[in-house]
Amino acid sequence: MGVAEQDGSDLLGREHERQRLRVFLDQVRDGGASLMVSGEPGIGKSALLSDAAGRAETDGFLVLHASGVEYEADVSFSCLNQALLPVLDHLDRLPPQLADPLRVALGFGAGTAPQRLVVCNATLSLLRAVAAERPVLVVLDDLQWVDRVSTAVLTFVARRLKGTRIGFLTALRTEIGRLFEPFELPSLVLEPLDEAASSDLMDSRFPALRPRLRQRLLAEAQGNPLAILELPSAASTGPSVTRPGTAGVVPLTTRLQALFASRIGVLSAVTRRLLLVAVLDGTGDLRVLERAYPGAMAAGDLDDAERAQLIAVDDPTARLAFRHPLIRSALIEASTHAERRQAHERLADALRDDVERRAWHLAEAAIGPDESVAALLHNAARDMLRRGDAVGAVSTLTRSAELSPEGRDRSSRLAEAAYIGAEINGDLQAAQTLLADARRIEPDLSASLSAACAAVFLILNEDGDVTTAHRLLVAAIEHGDHGYAASDGPLGEAMHTLQLLCWFGGRPELWEPFYRAFDRIVPEPPDVLAYARKTFADPVRTAATALPDAPAIYASLTPDADPTRVQRIGTASVYVDRLADLRERSWASVRHGRDGGPARRHLGALKHLCLDAYVSGRWDEEDALADEALDVCASGDFSFFGWYFWYHKGLVAALRGEHDAAAQWAERTMTWAAPRGVRNAEVFAHHVAGLSALAGGDLERAYDHAAAVSPPGVLASHVPHATWVMYDFVEVAARLGRTVEAVAHVEAMRAADVGAISPRLLMLQRGATALVAPDEEASELFRTALNTPSSSSWPFERARIQLAHGERLRRAPLPVEAREPLLASLEVFQRLGAHPWAARVQTELRAAGHKTPRAAKDATGQLTAQEREIAQLAARGLSNKEIAAKLFVSHRTVGSHLYKVFPKLGVTSRAALRDALDLLEGEPHS
Repeated sequence: MGVAEQDGSDLLGREHERQRLRVFLDQVRDGGASLMVSGEPGIGKSALLSDAAGRAETDGFLVLHASGVEYEADVSFSCLNQALLPVLDHLDRLPPQLADPLRVALGFGAGTAPQRLVVCNATLSLLRAVAAERPVLVVLDDLQWVDRVSTAVLTFVARRLKGTRIGFLTALRTEIGRLFEPFELPSLVLEPLDEAASSDLMDSRFPALRPRLRQRLLAEAQGNPLAILELPSAASTGPSVTRPGTAGVVPLTTRLQALFASRIGVLSAVTRRLLLVAVLDGTGDLRVLERAYPGAMAAGDLDDAERAQLIAVDDPTARLAFRHPLIRSALIEASTHAERRQAHERLADALRDDVERRAWHLAEAAIGPDESVAALLHNAARDMLRRGDAVGAVSTLTRSAELSPEGRDRSSRLAEAAYIGAEINGDLQAAQTLLADARRIEPDLSASLSAACAAVFLILNEDGDVTTAHRLLVAAIEHGDHGYAASDGPLGEAMHTLQLLCWFGGRPELWEPFYRAFDRIVPEPPDVLAYARKTFADPVRTAATALPDAPAIYASLTPDADPTRVQRIGTASVYVDRLADLRERSWASVRHGRDGGPARRHLGALKHLCLDAYVSGRWDEEDALADEALDVCASGDFSFFGWYFWYHKGLVAALRGEHDAAAQWAERTMTWAAPRGVRNAEVFAHHVAGLSALAGGDLERAYDHAAAVSPPGVLASHVPHATWVMYDFVEVAARLGRTVEAVAHVEAMRAADVGAISPRLLMLQRGATALVAPDEEASELFRTALNTPSSSSWPFERARIQLAHGERLRRAPLPVEAREPLLASLEVFQRLGAHPWAARVQTELRAAGHKTPRAAKDATGQLTAQEREIAQLAARGLSNKEIAAKLFVSHRTVGSHLYKVFPKLGVTSRAALRDALDLLEGEPHS
């Protein structure tokens, strides 16, 4: 902890707060709890934490202490390491998929960079395992100075303690806490002591004060316990700190710091140097001090500081604690630049085995540019990335650039920081500033792959000009000095980025430089890049050749797999229908994003989940996730990626017969994509518009949109989405009587053998073949299509084939035989909310002589599963924000669903929802 334990007199006047902490400890024992204590410096936060920790230990708790230190705020996971060090021997109780990433994050193991959410879950699981034996209390002082990643992990844990025997108790300085996002933890705000308590506290320590002086000091202390206990001592040693009239001029915190500085000033030079090293080290570990100043402990060089009550030393743990954070600040203020440099040099020498901390201390000791230190920082940044701290890596790379003597190295390191900031952290504004700084130093960055990749993300999110971004990146790859080595990290990043740019552009010529570069990589391209080249660029012609590579690729999706690798495998999985293999990992990234993780990873996971939800018939989820993604795009300034999710909003609208909404989303996408050269966005818009036209019975318009994606008899080159529209084209052409075009398209599917790519595409190929087959062959072909392995995994497309089968049987005419596939498809369409298709089936059933029970509501009035759940929660009185939090969707999604629910139920207010829902539940369903 940041303060030594104090006697009970320090807590006079805090009985209410102590009682609140006693209740808190009871809550922890009964099922977990968190509490944040906040207030100004000296108000008694640390004393209360120390008091609660002592009571908890007496009651049998295991207390884990940690504190933030201002000078350790850039050292990744330093505070988490403090907190968990006493229980790391329990890591063996966790499964390897949790234990190993936590060891990597804390620097005790090797492995791929752990995703922060995995570290969060591993930390929570470790504490749960310990709490199974005895209650655990994590006491975290000075939260405002805890390193960023430890803050993220520990506050994640703090919000998830219900049902455990774990407590999280932290203290935060209000004057600094405003720089932090609110943690939404229960809070206890410490106010100044009242007049009576202030008097009692002063009298308990200084009973002999002259009345006049006593009154003045109480007025100056303003109810601050630290001031009440310290100002009388200052008054007895000299008037400089407490002369009359200063209370309203000099802030109390400044005066207290000056008071501590006066005490420090009387210490020996050796003791001051030792204390300065302790401040800059931040861990309180006496072994580090001994390595920095050999023999100091034996010589008793800290004794005078102990006697002056500036520090306390805990012998069993061999740790030093400062009595108050203002003492640390006073030591820094009292030191000279040369003294601080010397202290950092000694610490760097004492920490030779700690790459990150040693690099930072050498950086602080550096007088000017120093390539050896810059290189150490660069390596430390890579280590931070490996441990999952991309934000810290950017900060460290920036400092590395500052210390680089050569302009080329400074520029390169700034560009690398810009790329990490843009691609991993999603901090585009900071990335833009870093890249601009890199260009000022080295105007010609044409061969810098990191600079080019960062520039690509900025260009896309500024004006979305794919052609310019593509040209810039190709030039950087072709003029770089990487030698096309597969081991070159920036080259690998650039190739994955170029692959996406080519896909965005959707034109075969854009892929030519990608293929040239890919073929030059030695000794061979990285596995995921090679897999994606076959499955993502032009899957119709190359995806089948990737099948032998697939088992190893998907086997690498371990819980501790690099999140970047996971997302790239997801990209490679879209057109081979393997997104379901990544579903859990994608949800982990979404949960991480919701907890403040990188927005880029959050968006990437949402893209894959939306696509997976579409093909697997989870449309409520698709719609809600699209809303969430659009919120992320808006809040994070990721305007370029909005079209992915306009597509999903349009798809759901089209599938459910909301034709005006579908048309608006498609038109919005077309208008945005055309001038920017984002051809694949136009393809997506054609898909939405074509489905809507098909649902509405406008077959000519549906034909035009399908043909715009891929012409009759052709599966267009490098337009992978053509496989998602090919069945639509054949169905529409066949219904329009354009048999030649329909047959030509089926022949193209057969020639390409798209069915070899995935079971879903095999089902669609077989279904399309049945659509154009003669009557005597069609029925058996439809059955073959419907018996395709795993066909039930794609319910909407399977139901469309059942509908087509039923239509063909009914026209045979075999009306009785037609009913079975028609009724099977009707059940699916109604469950999905595919109202236009359900209406088509009901028309066919009536024509087949089948009488369906009258629906309780018109088909358009039926509620989807999510609409029903939201309506039920609203009927119970929950607000939109409360419903959103409960269902993990945005409040905008809730409002949108309620907007649809009201007219469906025939109500105009939330008050009428309960009766309407009761009525709906009591009526038969069609």
